[in-house]
Amino acid sequence: MSRTIPRTTTRTALLAAMSLVTAAGATATVFGTAAGAASAGCTVEYRVTSQWNAGFGADVTVTNTGDPVASWTLEWSYGSDQKVVQGWNAALTQSGSAVTARNVSYNGSLARGASTSFGFNGSYSGTNSVPAAFKLNGVTCNGTTVPTEPPTTPPTTPPTTPPPSGGKADNPYAGAKVYVNPEWSAKAAAEPGGTKVSNQPTGVWLDRTAAIQGVNGGMGLRAHLDAALAQKGSGELVVQLVIYNLPGRDCAALASNGELGPTEIDKYKTQYIDPIAAILADPRYAGLRIVTTVEIDSLPNLVTNVSGRPTATPGCDVMKNNGNYVKGVGYALNKLGSIANVYNYVDAGHHGWLGWDDNFGASAEIFKQAATTEGSTLSKVHGFIVNTANYSALKEDHFGIGDSVNGTSVRQSKWVDWNRYTDELSYAQAMRSKLVSLGFDPGLGMLIDTSRNGWGGTARPTGPGALTSVDTYVNGGRYDRRIHLGNWCNQAGAGLGERPQAAPAAGIDAYVWIKPPGESDGASKEIPNDEGKGFDRMCDPTYTGNARNGYSMSGSLPNAPLSGQWFSAQFQELLKNAHPAL
Repeated sequence: MSRTIPRTTTRTALLAAMSLVTAAGATATVFGTAAGAASAGCTVEYRVTSQWNAGFGADVTVTNTGDPVASWTLEWSYGSDQKVVQGWNAALTQSGSAVTARNVSYNGSLARGASTSFGFNGSYSGTNSVPAAFKLNGVTCNGTTVPTEPPTTPPTTPPTTPPPSGGKADNPYAGAKVYVNPEWSAKAAAEPGGTKVSNQPTGVWLDRTAAIQGVNGGMGLRAHLDAALAQKGSGELVVQLVIYNLPGRDCAALASNGELGPTEIDKYKTQYIDPIAAILADPRYAGLRIVTTVEIDSLPNLVTNVSGRPTATPGCDVMKNNGNYVKGVGYALNKLGSIANVYNYVDAGHHGWLGWDDNFGASAEIFKQAATTEGSTLSKVHGFIVNTANYSALKEDHFGIGDSVNGTSVRQSKWVDWNRYTDELSYAQAMRSKLVSLGFDPGLGMLIDTSRNGWGGTARPTGPGALTSVDTYVNGGRYDRRIHLGNWCNQAGAGLGERPQAAPAAGIDAYVWIKPPGESDGASKEIPNDEGKGFDRMCDPTYTGNARNGYSMSGSLPNAPLSGQWFSAQFQELLKNAHPAL
């Protein structure tokens, strides 16, 4: 998305100020009009926003001071050994030292006085000097500029800029709007009936390194943050980001495997977390409340899917033994939590995964371990999130964990299976209490992802089940209509849940839609791809199950695309079965 920077300074004054240096790095501003052609002209601001080791980030703002143009091409040359690596909001190419940036589909038109911006990450050796001259559509932006150097020794942690209030809010969602992702909103609005929910806020998933700059011409992190500033207005606004790219990611679920191998912890740190932290620390975003959901479905795997457990997988043993899940989460919490307006929420699974006695406490302990490694402290965790991208019911009204039928406890039913929790609200509140008892802040807040756990429609029970047995009682009354509590992929019959809202219950900071409704959990069949995503039979509607789901059918929808891709049939299912109804 383009970012327009208003300019009220006169051209004469601008020509007198050809370059400047800010605390964020080097900036050069070049202005000019083509000789003998008063109808063409431009100003260009090139700004180094961050720098690390042999890499850097830069923003470029182009202002058209001539006649309107329908498309633009900006050219410059480097005087040192700099290379453009990945860009966003422009198509960038490089030949030798010469760089060419061309508009993309949504920012080509520039009226007189209009501006647009793009950015990129680059590499360098030696001096990272600012280019001395630029051409816009072949016209030189004239003027003499003195290139300035960015700091050669960047800080080990990103700079922190206090939010206007002078400190973090106890609940970042309280009194704030939440960012509506324009890319998801457009897809939702294009669906029949989708405009009923297309204005809802959803999470932005940074599920691979390329997502930081934007994939296939889509919006990158800076573009989303710039769009958030436009939505913010004069009030507070929350931006929800999913940090999701650990080495050996999702060791027990092939559909969401990632790009990094089990040992690539250094790449995770330097090529993924560090660039994200550098962008979030940019002072221009200091007025946003940035909520991070940190590495879903990672740490619990080190408890439930390792040797000695019925659901053990070799990949999870590898990640437990090399420690890279714990190190990666700790590093992310430390780097991101050092930024004054970032609120870290760590993923804490869901009740149908960690609600059993032998999973619950052990998971809380490993959450604490991760939060106190790689320089992180408990204070860098603002809260935890449960049910991320899952389907567990928010609140089961027709049966409780203390109920019994003919002397048989609800815990003995096939559905509950000795779990101590029947729904996400009770689990989230209990997990919060456990974590506080381990030393986390007493003000710890919880989030619950309600994007797909509504379970409405004609199949929604209106009262308890028959008292014939504990199983008929539970199965007849439960809202969650999955075949088995362990089913997680593109579930048939699911519906949109509670709409995002702040402070809905004790200890709960917000109900959120972190998983954007309509984005697939995984492909129904094997699909070759370059995203590192495998084929998980739990996404195959013909699959008869495994130990994790009691050898039940998967309950998934057919013809699903790769995880994260738009799945129209799922979106329509969620609209139809929404509760509260649309």
